[in-house]
Amino acid sequence: MTETTRFPLMLILSLLLLAFCFALSISIGAARIPLLEVWSLTFHPSDEQNSLIVHTIRLPRALVGMLAGAALAISGAIMQVVTRNPLASPGLLGVNAGAALALLLLVVFFPTLPGFLYVPAAFVGGVGAALLVFGMTSSVGFSPLKLALAGVAASALFSSAASALKILFEQRAQGVLFSLAGSVAGRTWDHFHLLWPWVVAGVILALIYSGRLNLLALGDELSTSLGIKTRLNQLMLTLLAVLLAASAVSVVGPVAFVGLMVPHITRKLVGVNHQMVIPICALLGASLVTIADVAARLIDFPAETPVGILISAIGAPFFIYLARNVRKMS
Repeated sequence: MTETTRFPLMLILSLLLLAFCFALSISIGAARIPLLEVWSLTFHPSDEQNSLIVHTIRLPRALVGMLAGAALAISGAIMQVVTRNPLASPGLLGVNAGAALALLLLVVFFPTLPGFLYVPAAFVGGVGAALLVFGMTSSVGFSPLKLALAGVAASALFSSAASALKILFEQRAQGVLFSLAGSVAGRTWDHFHLLWPWVVAGVILALIYSGRLNLLALGDELSTSLGIKTRLNQLMLTLLAVLLAASAVSVVGPVAFVGLMVPHITRKLVGVNHQMVIPICALLGASLVTIADVAARLIDFPAETPVGILISAIGAPFFIYLARNVRKMS
């Protein structure tokens, strides 16, 4: 089966998987509501308590998780092409940690600022983290393992700074502590409305520039000979990847490994054409975060486990496997 004929099948299967994960997300929770009643209330809301639970707690939580997962997955796919590094992702390059630190600084020192500034603040933090990582590796070469090690070091630096802020300003930081562990619990329609414009705009831009991603993947010399302004496109796409990651972090916190795992799985399914990779990435990333959130609710039911911890437990072995393969090929 060729890539062209395989893509429609993968698209349909990914949509069905996402629909299944969404259905599970709105059906499972601390309040035990019969499944048929959940679906009835989803399409026919009322003033009953169960209807309020479905519409004010479960629906926005599921939608926020889907948007965040899509944003992180596409961000990772773009970073892997721009850096030509199979280990690149917003988490491993320190972008998530930088965005989370910027968000924490905003909450601690400027608590009265409006919520719509969270995404721009996280974006600035993510850009700062990316600049630091690229600066650390510019003198020694952008090899996959060196770039990954620099990202890990930057993440450790930003995480340490965030921990210091949490200790020094415990009371002010209390409201974002659970979020900074990577969680979609307690997300409301306000969070959804804060997130969706950035993610939708980012996904549309990623689809528009997916053809240029294909050209950049060919290498600097070949892409330049084809009339592409390589450096300009790399800069624009890096900023787009950081924006997508920062928008997700601003609402759900630094959920790692989504941007690493999903693009690799997607390329195994549909090939390397990013006009096909980007939409499938979005769907699989949304599915991964949503189903992981469902699992996180059931692990210590009725207590909540941050979804970021669960995804990290899956992603860490995947990273080790990938790093070993990269080392063998280098």
